[in-house]
Amino acid sequence: MERQRISSGTEWERQVGYSRAVRVGDRVEVSGTTGTVDGEVVDPDDPGAQARQAFANVETALAEAGADLADVVRTRLYVADAADWEPVGAAHEAFFGDVRPASTLVEVAGFVDDDMLVEVEAVALME
Repeated sequence: MERQRISSGTEWERQVGYSRAVRVGDRVEVSGTTGTVDGEVVDPDDPGAQARQAFANVETALAEAGADLADVVRTRLYVADAADWEPVGAAHEAFFGDVRPASTLVEVAGFVDDDMLVEVEAVALME
């Protein structure tokens, strides 16, 4: 089966050996995606803003794979502080609304950059 790799162009992808997203058949898996623009973390003190940017980055990767947010069936949300669930959850709802994918939110010990507060993964199935 053909594999389509989507790249965001960050140095991490080549250095670590991964793709922003991979499409195989009707399935798109989006790697952990943070609230960054051109490699810079947005709003280091605002988990809601970082989540919104992360979801926008996921949306861009999905579009490059021929999918959209309506195709998402699963999200995984990783936060530096579980107390941030409300602004992160509000960002999730703003992007997914009635799509309502299965979702998990967990607190993690940290990210590769101390300014990162949120990381998002997504799985989409296209018809």
